[in-house]
Amino acid sequence: MRIEVLKKSSLTANVQNQVYELFKQLSPNKKQLKLDEILMEDNPVTLVGCFIGDRIVGIASMAIYKVISGNKGWIEDVIVDENYRGMGIGLKLIEKLLSISSEKQLSEVLLFTEEHRTAAISLYEKLGFSKKESNIYRLSK
Repeated sequence: MRIEVLKKSSLTANVQNQVYELFKQLSPNKKQLKLDEILMEDNPVTLVGCFIGDRIVGIASMAIYKVISGNKGWIEDVIVDENYRGMGIGLKLIEKLLSISSEKQLSEVLLFTEEHRTAAISLYEKLGFSKKESNIYRLSK
């Protein structure tokens, strides 16, 4: 098992297809953006993947942004293939993103998960995340 930061320069059709299929396990009805659009230099997103051999079995991403209150990260799209869950892959992916957040001296790292994802909630709490009381609103376009 190895955790790697995915770069636009190293994307192959095979890697992209594996990520697309993996994402469908999390959100089968959501439209996906192409990875080469996400990994553009002007888009401050880090995408990490967990490989077993040449197969991607997990991914997680973190968007980094600056606002008046500080440099922050927002973790999104944490997905571990259902056939590989329980092996610590989610932990390794988040640890890698948290390491990157330390290198970039982020003041806060945020994430969202749904209430029914009890395994994910347990993982995040184990890593030191705490529930932030807030109201999240969205406007879909």
